[in-house]
Amino acid sequence: MNKTKENVDEIVIKHFGQEWTRFDQDLSQSELKELARNYFKIFPWEILPPGSVGFDMGCGSGRWASYVSTKVKKLICIDPSEEALIVAKKNLKNKKNCTFSIGSANLNNLEDNSMDFGYSLGVLHHIPDTLSALESCSRKLKKGAPFLVYLYYKFDNRGFIFKLIWRLSNLMRIIISRLPFPIKHFITDVLAIFIYFPLARLALIIEKLGVNSHSLPLSFYRALPLYTMRTDSLDRFGTPLEKRFTKKEIKDMMEKVDLLNVTFMEEEPYWVCLGYKN
Repeated sequence: MNKTKENVDEIVIKHFGQEWTRFDQDLSQSELKELARNYFKIFPWEILPPGSVGFDMGCGSGRWASYVSTKVKKLICIDPSEEALIVAKKNLKNKKNCTFSIGSANLNNLEDNSMDFGYSLGVLHHIPDTLSALESCSRKLKKGAPFLVYLYYKFDNRGFIFKLIWRLSNLMRIIISRLPFPIKHFITDVLAIFIYFPLARLALIIEKLGVNSHSLPLSFYRALPLYTMRTDSLDRFGTPLEKRFTKKEIKDMMEKVDLLNVTFMEEEPYWVCLGYKN
């Protein structure tokens, strides 16, 4: 299989290959299940047909595939990074219903109108043309098939202070993402330990006191392990290409590519979105 180069950024592919090699997500099944539930809460497992076959677009380390593979007959794991697929194959070695393929959203070996479901979580905001990638994913689905996507949000449901914090952090990302990987990895670990972890645990303490802490920065991580924070810190600050979308922009894109009856998960992480192939 040849690495595809259509609608991908080679620097981003290299970064994620390094990231998943470093953070291979070799977690316990209970940890993986709990992490996956944060993203699949609105996915309609009950409507999948017997013997369902679907795809994981941008499978990375295979952490989502580990969860999904227990619920379907066959899962096709696709990623443009050979290094990432090596990690995914290792993590999913006991999942006999998973197959692996090097490819991108725009160029892969899936046939049009062939899939019973699909998902792409935390991937399509790291490529040059998100709309084109969504359109390609949609083409692979059968009529009525569900598609779940997670795209970074543009803080359209947050206030001025939250947006200001993001603007400052984005300047950091632009600088950090250009550094050699070992330095980038060290800095993002420091951020995870001294910023992510304290703020997340503060949110957890506040929640245990009976106060809603969801409006606090990084509250999503309040009960998650430091390992996940380190992974996401490297993901967030180490990636050279990052796009963000409002809820309306995502809904418009979904409908434009024939994914209808669009619904959103109205809690973090924002925005997880579900649509059905028309």
